[in-house]
Amino acid sequence: MDIERFTADVTSLSERLISGCPADHIPRLIYVRDRLISLYKRNIVKINHSVMELICAKHLIKYGYHVDVEKQLTHSLVCDVFATKGDGQVIIEIETGFMPPEHALDPLSYYVSRIAGKISRYSKHASEFIMATPGVNLLPIPVIFSEPPRGRSIEDIKKLKSLCDLYYKSPPLEIQEILNARLHMIYVINLDEGRIIESDVDSYFKMLTPLLSLAGFKSGIIRKD
Repeated sequence: MDIERFTADVTSLSERLISGCPADHIPRLIYVRDRLISLYKRNIVKINHSVMELICAKHLIKYGYHVDVEKQLTHSLVCDVFATKGDGQVIIEIETGFMPPEHALDPLSYYVSRIAGKISRYSKHASEFIMATPGVNLLPIPVIFSEPPRGRSIEDIKKLKSLCDLYYKSPPLEIQEILNARLHMIYVINLDEGRIIESDVDSYFKMLTPLLSLAGFKSGIIRKD
């Protein structure tokens, strides 16, 4: 661990993000910065993820939220960003596109199941669930999450569960978790400029589908027939 380098990097970014902020926003962002430094000292976070969490935090603070990072939701579930405003809660999960070496031969299947698992497990713990990713990465989000729960067919849910069961067995995803999961928005993170580009789910699917169709992935999981 290089604590001095980590501290310098997140401090430099936070100072850049603070520039031009209203005075009441600054302590909220400083809190997130200091919490990330504390977590790094305990070897819980890394610099690439921390930078994205800080940028997401700044974006939510701009809208009046109080933000925490690496928030414990259950004994086994920790979310990247947790924000509150009044009675509302927002959870952001950040996906970088990292692929474990053991999935070198099935990266897209694994990635789809990982995203499905996050949406299904995390979204029930907040009134709004957002997935964020750097601009250099694409999120192959299962197509059923572009529809409200009442519009999802049991056949499509079972198909997605079968895929997820290949990778998640302890515990496996439940049918009801997939049925009731909600994805409200996508954040595309511009790391160079330290800002967020918001996209609603339908717009993201319209951009995503032609690109992922080139992979020839199973229809009904990523795209409709």
